[in-house]
Amino acid sequence: MIIRDFVLVLVSLGFSAVHPLAETLDETRVQAEKGNAAAQLELGTIYKDGTRLPQDLTAAVSWWRKAAEQGNAEAQSVLGLAYFQGSGVAKDDVEAVRWYRKAANQGDARAQFNVGMLYHNGAGVARNYAEAVKWFRKAASQGLAEAQFSLATCYTQGTGVSKDAGEAVQWLRKAADQGFANAQGHLGACYFLGTGVARNETEAVKWTRMAADRGLAFAQCKIGECYAQGTAVNKDAAEAVKWFRKAADQGQDMAQFHLAACYAEGKGVTKDDAQAAKWLRLAAEQGLARAQSNLGDCYRDGTGVTQDVAQALSLYRQAANQGDAYGQMDLAFCYHNGTGVPQDDSHALSWWRKAAAQKNATAQFNLGLCYHNGDGVAIDNAEAVRWWRKAAEQGHAQAQFSLSLQYEKGEGVEKDLVLAWMWIHLSAIQGHETADNHQATLELGMTPAQINEAEALAKAWEQKP
Repeated sequence: MIIRDFVLVLVSLGFSAVHPLAETLDETRVQAEKGNAAAQLELGTIYKDGTRLPQDLTAAVSWWRKAAEQGNAEAQSVLGLAYFQGSGVAKDDVEAVRWYRKAANQGDARAQFNVGMLYHNGAGVARNYAEAVKWFRKAASQGLAEAQFSLATCYTQGTGVSKDAGEAVQWLRKAADQGFANAQGHLGACYFLGTGVARNETEAVKWTRMAADRGLAFAQCKIGECYAQGTAVNKDAAEAVKWFRKAADQGQDMAQFHLAACYAEGKGVTKDDAQAAKWLRLAAEQGLARAQSNLGDCYRDGTGVTQDVAQALSLYRQAANQGDAYGQMDLAFCYHNGTGVPQDDSHALSWWRKAAAQKNATAQFNLGLCYHNGDGVAIDNAEAVRWWRKAAEQGHAQAQFSLSLQYEKGEGVEKDLVLAWMWIHLSAIQGHETADNHQATLELGMTPAQINEAEALAKAWEQKP
């Protein structure tokens, strides 16, 4: 479930919806000056909007205060917002809390939500997640969608309440049913992942599309992915591009990355390396590590951009330092080949090790190769076998081939022709160019019983989920 961290977004009251109490501005002012709290609230809103009078936020606050001091909950809430924003009055989070609490204690759902947000973020009060949950629940129980979504987030993250994915889904659904886009998008994510609800891609797409139609960028990106992969919809590259572009235009980094890939591969759009580089750059500038790594490839090869090995190296390093396995791999190759940096096997080894630790099969194979050849480290065939086995188990054909040779020769592992045949066969069926011939050679030294055993092992391996 991809619910993100809270940001402090307090809910305003939509004063344009307030019905005029009097037919004329003069009548409203007269009633306000007589002490009518509703008229005071309305007059403050008129000053704030600047439609029927020149905008004057200080005057707006002054009239709201008069109404708030008479106990008008709506005025108390908007006065709290004014203090929080520093609009017409000096910003003061403590005062914001005070006025919001007055409105909240009268049952104003939006004020209750805002008090919860202030406690959640520690603005004007000491941060207290349990207290935040208390106020979110009050507002959520009155049907406020923003509060329902926030309460769901607390259940997902375990902030102020025990983690409970099922309870999170229940509150997400309440908000989603009201058309709250964030809740719809995250409910879709729950169905995609099977978090708090049975996994159901059809339901996932339904809710995600609702959010996407409402303009939620991460939902638009996800719908694009569904069309690109054919997940619960007919595969449609052009439709994928359409949704990726909607999200990318809003600055969604993963959508920018996907759109770049579409341009690079000519899927759903005319192949255009310059456009691919453009969208990669936008995503990379937001810190998306995969985009940094791929943009580095563009600069290394001069694809869609002017070739610049130094820029490529810089981008690889940015990605690698974020822990991105592809960036670590790219950086390792630069050190191994001396591309943009002095050739240095020990540095290459270090970066391959980092990527290998993240289960990157190519890095695991290369790390095994370092141990086998003594590149940047002492020769250690047992360690080479260990890393080649990790890569081979992920289906890396070259690692499977190399591991077979080790079993055949008994280097770093006890000699075992049966396992040697199994690994060479698995490599061959993946299309390794020399595995077929070597498999035939290997069989010359094996008994029929050994070959049968090896075939059974290979078949069992192929049938693994």
